[in-house]
Amino acid sequence: MSVAMKKVMALFSVLTLAALLGVVQGAYLPLGQWLYEHATDWEASLYGFEQQQVDIGDMQLALYRNHNPGKPVIVMLHGYSADKDVWPRFARHLTDDYQILIPDMAGHGDTEFRMDWDYGMVAQAQRLSRLLTALEIEQAHIIGNSMGGYLTAIFSLYHPQQTLSATMVDPAGLTSPKASDLEKMLAEGRNPFLINNRQEFDEFYAMTMAKPPFLPDMVLEAVAHEYMNRREELAKIFADFNRGIGLQQKLPQLQAPAMLWWGTEDRLLHVSAVETWRQALPDMQVHIWQDIGHMPMVEVPRQAAERYQAFLTALE
Repeated sequence: MSVAMKKVMALFSVLTLAALLGVVQGAYLPLGQWLYEHATDWEASLYGFEQQQVDIGDMQLALYRNHNPGKPVIVMLHGYSADKDVWPRFARHLTDDYQILIPDMAGHGDTEFRMDWDYGMVAQAQRLSRLLTALEIEQAHIIGNSMGGYLTAIFSLYHPQQTLSATMVDPAGLTSPKASDLEKMLAEGRNPFLINNRQEFDEFYAMTMAKPPFLPDMVLEAVAHEYMNRREELAKIFADFNRGIGLQQKLPQLQAPAMLWWGTEDRLLHVSAVETWRQALPDMQVHIWQDIGHMPMVEVPRQAAERYQAFLTALE
């Protein structure tokens, strides 16, 4: 077992002990909130990632970054309502050979939200382009999950000169022949991302992954409260990023080497959408993750990183 993994296991022992102490001392939610805010940053630091704030003109984008000068750059993009913390366990397997940037896009994580900002994919792609320019990075491999997969495709289309490759992981952006659980709920007038109580959060969280990693209940309680507190913000972001921009018609113009991943147990975006993406990009590589949900980079991080590195190595 690696030193880093031993430290991670020690971290989760601390988390479990903290959960027990929280029950005893009546500080369950405050402790959970503290752990939610700090434990993931500490874990990312074990893998060699530093936190930065980068000025891109109209805002400061928060990000994780490792320093590996002269190596190719990978940008990893989170999904709607998520943040940069979904990527470090995947990214740590790639730090020897790549420079890695994991930003919190506008309105997410440690990057500010403002109600008057545009959270549509074209606007977010422009911000990502400005981030690369600010860091003096000419080109990067882009990989994104869910909304981040949608953003990966849009960035590759609108900023091809900055794109080395595009990997979409269970991406939003195109309709699927079969409706997912999320799409069925939206059709009934309920958005499961807009949480009112812990029960709704637990139902939503179960939709996000088939094999979620362990988290103490007190941390899940803190995440649930964060969703409840951000209902208005999340509703604004959801409306903006779901504005139709004709991705189906634009995708055939994507010139960068492309790969698509999907989990067979994805309840947010149905795996049948793979065929829609294939029709638009028949030459892209496709991998279907068996018994995995919406977030393979979280559910099977080592296996996912190995497959991604094989894809990148083949491009060299």
